[in-house]
Amino acid sequence: MADKIGVYICEGCDIGSNLDCAALATDVKNKFGNICPVIETVPVLCSGEGVAQIQADVDAGKVNAVSICACSPRAKWDVFQFGEKALVGRVNLREGCVWSTEADGDEVQLMAKDYVLMGVRQMEKSGFPEPEVPDMKKTILVVGGGFTGLTAALDAAKAGQDVVLVEKNPELGGAAKNLYKTVPLAPPYTTATDTGIEALVAAVESHAKITVYKGATLAALKGAPGQYEAVIAAEGGEKTEGVGAVILATGWVGQDMSVYEPYGFGTIKNVISSKDMELMAKSGSLLRPSDGKPVSAVAFVMQPPAPVFGEADLNPEACAPAAPAAEAEAKEGEEEPAYVHKDLESAKHLAYSSGLSPAIALKQAGYVRELAPNSLAFVIYEHMNTPGIFELYYKAAQDDPGIMLTKGQIQSVAEDADGSVLITVGNSLLGADFEVKVDLLVLSLGMVPSTAKEPVMNFEYRQGPAFPDLDLFDGFADSNYICFPYETRRTGVYAAGNVRQPMFMDQCADDAAGAALKAIQCVTCASHGVAVHPRSGDRTYPKFNFVRCTQCKRCTEECPFGALDDDEKGTPKPNPTRCRRCGTCMGACPERVISFDTYNVDQVGSMIKEVKVPENMDEGGPRVIILACENDAYPAMDMAAFRKLKWNQYVRIIPVRCLGSVNAIWVADAMSKGVDGVMMLGCKYGDDYQCHFVKGSEICNRRKENIAETLNRLGVEPDRVEQYQVSIDEYDKVPELIEDFMTMIMSKGPNPFKGY
Repeated sequence: MADKIGVYICEGCDIGSNLDCAALATDVKNKFGNICPVIETVPVLCSGEGVAQIQADVDAGKVNAVSICACSPRAKWDVFQFGEKALVGRVNLREGCVWSTEADGDEVQLMAKDYVLMGVRQMEKSGFPEPEVPDMKKTILVVGGGFTGLTAALDAAKAGQDVVLVEKNPELGGAAKNLYKTVPLAPPYTTATDTGIEALVAAVESHAKITVYKGATLAALKGAPGQYEAVIAAEGGEKTEGVGAVILATGWVGQDMSVYEPYGFGTIKNVISSKDMELMAKSGSLLRPSDGKPVSAVAFVMQPPAPVFGEADLNPEACAPAAPAAEAEAKEGEEEPAYVHKDLESAKHLAYSSGLSPAIALKQAGYVRELAPNSLAFVIYEHMNTPGIFELYYKAAQDDPGIMLTKGQIQSVAEDADGSVLITVGNSLLGADFEVKVDLLVLSLGMVPSTAKEPVMNFEYRQGPAFPDLDLFDGFADSNYICFPYETRRTGVYAAGNVRQPMFMDQCADDAAGAALKAIQCVTCASHGVAVHPRSGDRTYPKFNFVRCTQCKRCTEECPFGALDDDEKGTPKPNPTRCRRCGTCMGACPERVISFDTYNVDQVGSMIKEVKVPENMDEGGPRVIILACENDAYPAMDMAAFRKLKWNQYVRIIPVRCLGSVNAIWVADAMSKGVDGVMMLGCKYGDDYQCHFVKGSEICNRRKENIAETLNRLGVEPDRVEQYQVSIDEYDKVPELIEDFMTMIMSKGPNPFKGY
């Protein structure tokens, strides 16, 4: 534990002009003089002289912990680093005190005193992390040998990593090898281009650092990042490979095409999917399936028919199923909205759309003009979404006299006597309904991630063999789209390509590179015993006092990342390299047996107890504790302070790693001390969740119901403890939230436990 704490109080950035820093130093000496051998006020603490002064005290052995009383912990974090000999804590006197309150004199001085003493207590309750670094494996496992998987394997190998690639089919190439061409990926972006998949396959198969298993699957993934054992089922039996991280690139499968039965799919021979069209073009000729005759007219339709269970049409925004399966590539970082059908009771209709369908319809219309030059192509769409550079592709199609593009809704599809397809179109740009006769009707085939159809990873984790079920993603690998696009909820496994979201080949390539870099970062961090993300470089991990463990399983069940298994006795079994250091397990434990060296239940509870609570609310004001998520809420408060927005001087803010880490005992400590209210500010949860740790805010909200029941039994109003959702860009709302809460507290009067 830290027993020689140096307290350094900065006088710069308006701190010295608003606070009596010498008095703060005296306050620390009077209370913590026995453990604080160095207490200094410094004109500008982040200056070269100020940093050198601290470093000299550390090097001389005067202090083994440093409490920086200055600006926000989010500022100058790279400046205040003093090596492994000293722990570093931050006290936010600038943004959290003098910039954010209009109070002056005694009130702001009292606020600063509380923060400084809380900071010392925080350091006193911190220990020196000892990272766990067992023997680490650095080989990267790539699951999936399609375009994305091949690109990721090659990128990782070029970076010097050994790679094991597993492909379930007898040949590499995935769906991309069945493409005739891909959409334009280079200037002038007006004509389809070669996929280059053959050259990519050859490069992977000939690379010395890549081991390829074809006709194989991942039967099991055991262990943790840096220590995985991948059991590969291949011809001749199973083989185990030691790997450090995994890239998931298993791509997509086609949707259930029965959704297109009203358009004649399955009954009219010349109604085919976009995937069938791709294979036809790959063969070199476009022939009607019914009789083998060359085509003279082809229609492309992107919108599925309305659900048969009701008269309501689909949401008019839902122009396509997910993305045409014809494009084994697809676009990664699409900023397209996820269109949702009005009625999701139909299992046949996909609940999302993408910007891929229009571009692929344009591409295949180009096939018609290339392979049957005297033929016509009709593209009938509800919405023509051609984002970015693909607008040039759309304009090129408009300029082709053999391609007709029109907005319209399919009214009916019927088979003519000669096998042709008769399509009636309404609500078109032409005004009146019209009928068109074609040799082929091509329907856009939706893209469904492979993980939605069959087990892929087969984790040997307590939480099960698959990724956690998140309805929001409709089966796509569950990366956090807002914060961490590659990370799944299984640390060390990084999703890329169409298993993550629909993408074209250029963005699949970018995705593959990103996932490869994350996998390399993972094995590197694991070999140093530090966290990969989001607390990059954190050396702590949860430690258990198993003597008091009741095996209630709350920690193992609530962990968002499956970091905990059970041992043979049913006791929680930590896997440090799986852990993302959110502290959700710590918040879940009713016995408080889980802690981190630099973040624990006793530490925050002691900080709360350090707040001075006036006995008379009318004279000294109320006291409210704000537990603020360090990822969204706390940065939002910093941003508000930077803009000189003010909030009530009677609040005391404590950053927490995640609201999921909040233990009910902290609320009990606060209320029993006479604190008048507790605000918990965290990320947004629900379908549009923004939590770095996926479910932290949601879990906290569930626990709050139990806290409310306890407060009711004690005769304390439950709304004295409330949780609020704050995104990082809602800094302007924070002062208002605080003011409304304080108004409510003032109307209720003092906490009944005040003075006891």
